[in-house]
Amino acid sequence: MSSPSTSFRVMCTVHATVAVTCGVLMMFYLNEISAFGHGEETAIKLQGSTPHDQLLIQTSDSLSGMLLVVIGVFLLMVSSVRDKDFQTFFAKGCVLIHVSMAVWRIYFERRLEDLAWDWPRQAVGDIILGLSWVLFLVHSWKEKYD
Repeated sequence: MSSPSTSFRVMCTVHATVAVTCGVLMMFYLNEISAFGHGEETAIKLQGSTPHDQLLIQTSDSLSGMLLVVIGVFLLMVSSVRDKDFQTFFAKGCVLIHVSMAVWRIYFERRLEDLAWDWPRQAVGDIILGLSWVLFLVHSWKEKYD
């Protein structure tokens, strides 16, 4: 077996760090992060108007944060896979996921009145994360064909 690709390990670790950090912030500091990212007025609107809505939104956001933490741990586990074909397959899947998120933001999130001005910044972030995996693929193809 060949040695694990250092660039794949680095990519997975960077993406895992981003996922875990965002997940922890969503679980424990959602109000502060919402106010920082969306502004105070929009953050208040996103909290819900009734106690029942607020509880549902808090539960949903906490579970989403926990899912991000699990994704980060999964990325750390995947980073130790040594199979080059799997690494390429996994990177292509990650590109597809990030492009899908950007398309989701462009076509659906921009229609939400309270988040309408946020979607370009978030879509650019999704595209940049996807491009980081594309750079890994280009690097691995370069190694393969040199």
